[in-house]
Amino acid sequence: MKRSCGILLHISSLPSPYGIGTLGREARAFADFLKEAGQTYWQVLPVGQTGYGNSPYQSFSTFAGNPYFIDLDELAENGLLTRGELDDERWDENPRAVNYGRVFERRFRVLRKAFERAKIRGLSEAEAFFEENEAWLDDYTLFMALKAHHNMRAYADWDEDIRLRRPEALSRYRTLLGDEMRFYAYLQYLFFKQWNAFRAYVNGLGIKLIGDLPIYVSPDSADVWANPDCFKLDETARPTAVAGVPPDYFSATGQLWGNPLYEWAYHEKTGYAWWLERVSAAAGLFDALRIDHFRGFESYWSVPCGQTTAERGVWEKGPGMALISAVKARFPDLPVIAEDLGVMTGAVRGLLSASGFPGIKVLQFAFDSAGENDHLPHTYMKNCLCCTGTHDNDTLAGWLAAANEADRAFAAEYLGLNEKEGFLWGVIRGGLSSAADLFIAPMQDYLGLGTDCRMNRPSTPSGNWMWRLLGGECTGILAKRLRRAAMLYGRAREEDR
Repeated sequence: MKRSCGILLHISSLPSPYGIGTLGREARAFADFLKEAGQTYWQVLPVGQTGYGNSPYQSFSTFAGNPYFIDLDELAENGLLTRGELDDERWDENPRAVNYGRVFERRFRVLRKAFERAKIRGLSEAEAFFEENEAWLDDYTLFMALKAHHNMRAYADWDEDIRLRRPEALSRYRTLLGDEMRFYAYLQYLFFKQWNAFRAYVNGLGIKLIGDLPIYVSPDSADVWANPDCFKLDETARPTAVAGVPPDYFSATGQLWGNPLYEWAYHEKTGYAWWLERVSAAAGLFDALRIDHFRGFESYWSVPCGQTTAERGVWEKGPGMALISAVKARFPDLPVIAEDLGVMTGAVRGLLSASGFPGIKVLQFAFDSAGENDHLPHTYMKNCLCCTGTHDNDTLAGWLAAANEADRAFAAEYLGLNEKEGFLWGVIRGGLSSAADLFIAPMQDYLGLGTDCRMNRPSTPSGNWMWRLLGGECTGILAKRLRRAAMLYGRAREEDR
């Protein structure tokens, strides 16, 4: 990557009259803001369909897009919905936060109306999409239809015949739920049609999209249900051990994610075919890819099922360079960023170096008055991404409010902070002026928002992924300041220099 900068803002966080951000007018408006602000990258979180807990890192399919992001205004313009049908729904209680329960109920209600009208018109264009994506779409749509049939219960609670994918059960349910399968397939057609138009608009402005590929998939997903050999499951198709991380910066008892672990020996035998298809799908959506929890490829934390915390896990060896080499051979031109945060060892650092991927430096981790660490800007190599914080961190303003006096004093001395510039902008300046090829800050940090606007609190089961940008917050004055900073520190796009 060339020296550049960008902003982290998930699609769900965009303003919208429909309770959650979409791929419509406000998405294009934010892309316009990025161009005006001299930014090169727009970073988003995973865009898969979310389930219980609403985490984009726990989706029903690694291949499917989130129907919540479908632009309803476009459907109305195309005659698939009426303005009255949209206006009759009460979408927003709080424009600053997504109410996922309300979005789930109302969004699918109007999307079903659009589907019924589309069936009357004919689905010829959609049918072509169905055929092109049959390899993953068939299992995904049957999985979603089955979830609806089972009142959205997790697939681990389904009857044994369909949980274990016995042929007679698959055949019976495909017949019974055929129309429901077509409904979910049609939503994917709409998502990808709109995503491709959205990406073309963003790229046309000279902006590139950075997407996020979670290392693990949800235990309640079409991925696990349809590919049991890929995971460490018992004879009843339930995990024998699950993923997490040991006690860390975010939690004294570790983080118990609950994702099933990979059967890496099986993946090796297949040449990592399933993983390569995952990356291929992500490469079709994004211009660059951030791979979450990169250290898990060297070794991963395995927690026996039944544990209530992640404390009693063990480290097990991951696939290492074998998988990374397969990815690099298949996608030699795909820019990849390794999220190498967490418990670092010499082996993990060696894997990152061998991969050639840029790692991530977090300014909120830098100013520990107890001693030097490799998140301090003077330690950076060019081949890295520097950020004020990730989606898991507090906002910069929240971090400042909670930091102890010694750490704040260290940051002030190190960065030469002053009241005229302001502490937050001084920290941002420290990242922009660093040697890191890429600097990214969450939108909340450019707006100076506090802890109540953070995106995620690791190890907390609810209240996450809700934050939304308000209309009018991306001002021309802010864009001008960002553009000037990008130019000052050599991060502006070539056409802006």
